[in-house]
Amino acid sequence: MELSPFWFGLYKLVKLVVYPYTWLCVITGVLAVLAFLPSSPARLRWLRLLAAAALAIAWLTGSPIISTIAAGFLESRALPFDRAGTERYDAVVVLGAGIMGKGSLRPADQLTGLSMQRTLCGADLFTEGRAPRLVLSGGDGSIFGEGPKEAIEMKNFAVRLGVPENAILLDDRARTTYENAVGTKRVLGPGSILLVTSASHIPRAAGLFRKQGFTVTPASCNYVVREWPWFWSELDLFDFIPSLGALDKFTNALTEAVGTITYWATGKL
Repeated sequence: MELSPFWFGLYKLVKLVVYPYTWLCVITGVLAVLAFLPSSPARLRWLRLLAAAALAIAWLTGSPIISTIAAGFLESRALPFDRAGTERYDAVVVLGAGIMGKGSLRPADQLTGLSMQRTLCGADLFTEGRAPRLVLSGGDGSIFGEGPKEAIEMKNFAVRLGVPENAILLDDRARTTYENAVGTKRVLGPGSILLVTSASHIPRAAGLFRKQGFTVTPASCNYVVREWPWFWSELDLFDFIPSLGALDKFTNALTEAVGTITYWATGKL
């Protein structure tokens, strides 16, 4: 079942609650309000507690070590595809990861780097002869108005990479991972698939596709953790300093975990 525009907008809004950056904005906003109110012992205690909470959130969620542990736990459940095997599948399925619309400065619709990487991985598996069809899944993620559809730009990119146009099937309506699975079933039907998406996304995505009746073999793309579980053997001084890259990595891992729990609780997993 596809979400209506209202429910899709609500879904996108609720996702913001998961982001640590949202937590920081809320806490610092409350701090700013309290700082301009008349002073009192109780208010001073709240200021101190909120300041400590903001520091803890910023330090912990931006820690390269903690973000590596969070991402590594997910990615370790998505082992690399064994390219030495000779098994064939009904299709290679690639899940989109965002698109940016054209504007006054950007001359054309443009896939995000992650979408391009996933499409490249899928096209590579197709040209190896792993399956006779390449399914590209991704729709218009705009909340207001209409925007470009990921699957169409993914197709254009795949054709430039050498995939025959008549071998490509499009699901250009999906905006969530659940809709990816439902939409792929609509255009392909049940069967055996090589599922191409980011390594951290594989556990959730594979479960949703299996729930739709697919026989799924993960083909993970875009690992952000190099070594697991012995990641600490590569630590250096900078891994003890919070960074925006680590915050992004932790946010992605937390979003995947919450998404998995949500889909499980609603019976989609």
